[in-house]
Amino acid sequence: MRKTWAVALKELRQAFRDPLSLGMLIALPTFILLLYGYALNFDVKHVALAVQDRDKSQESRDLVASFVNTPYFDLAADLDAGADFARLTESRRARAILVIPEGFSRELAAGRTADVQMILDGADANTASIVLSYATAIVADANVRILRAAMGSTAGTIVPIDYQPRVWYNPELKSTHFLVPGLIGFILMLTAVVSTALSIAREKERGTMEQLRVAPLGSGHLLFGKTLPYLGISAIATVLILVAARILFGVVIRGPYLDLAIATFLYLVDGLLFGLFISSVSHTQAMAFQAGTVTSMLPAILLSGFVFPIRSMPEVLQYVTYLVPARYYLVILRGIILKGAGLGQFVRELALLTVYGVVVFALASVLRRRKEA
Repeated sequence: MRKTWAVALKELRQAFRDPLSLGMLIALPTFILLLYGYALNFDVKHVALAVQDRDKSQESRDLVASFVNTPYFDLAADLDAGADFARLTESRRARAILVIPEGFSRELAAGRTADVQMILDGADANTASIVLSYATAIVADANVRILRAAMGSTAGTIVPIDYQPRVWYNPELKSTHFLVPGLIGFILMLTAVVSTALSIAREKERGTMEQLRVAPLGSGHLLFGKTLPYLGISAIATVLILVAARILFGVVIRGPYLDLAIATFLYLVDGLLFGLFISSVSHTQAMAFQAGTVTSMLPAILLSGFVFPIRSMPEVLQYVTYLVPARYYLVILRGIILKGAGLGQFVRELALLTVYGVVVFALASVLRRRKEA
């Protein structure tokens, strides 16, 4: 028994000498619990709603208030006649557009059915389905109020408001058209981070890192030299994934291929540079693999809008999502693939992807110089 305790004590000391691994063993389960508990939320709230009220009557304003006076819709824009709905949805300024035609109040006053149209961004099939049910319930409640006010009861043969939804980009609300682009972003980030993280860690384990340090190479040369091969491999993997998505799932790229290539290049560079950063704080391949997997896989799934709407997350987590490059790439990817939009609609996302790569590269370079010193 004494020998067993001696081995256990020795192992405990080694664990405390490796604070990174110990931290992952202790803090990671708690972190995952908190992240899943707050981020795993299928409720859809604060949907950006644009309104085109051509009637400008008290009745039309009451209908709009029925939508925005709930936690499910936020008024994002008040549109004039002739507004470009496609541009509005492509830039994600609005996820839903409520159109109230002229004569809405006149039809209601005459006891006839008044038409109302709701245009939904169906790129996110799950969110669109939930928003559709919210809008249907709100209009049904408005119909009950109108009938009660006019007849004193809910009885009646005419439905006051005829609600006509129209889904854009994914009219059949196929979940694969929403999930496949998200899977592409997740797979690319995971492979890019892990491949470069293991590359540097492998050099450390084999003892060849010292040879590279004494070679006439700067930190920038070393980092770029380690990144370029995996950038080419990741680019080939991207093409294969897109071809497989087209053949197996029927996901058609509607937007410009060049724009998609530019956005994917920036995203892959960010992932590869983050992998180099992970390798700078990891001493073994096992540690690099664990750290790279956790820091790339969980955020890419939970905090990127891949499955769970960011606007429905707690406010603190919404700020955390700004540190996840997959958040920006998925917006661009779904916009190009599903909506046929160009990069002109995603200048902000492209800029943030660029800033992310510059910051991560700077951090990796600083850590590398400190270790060399």
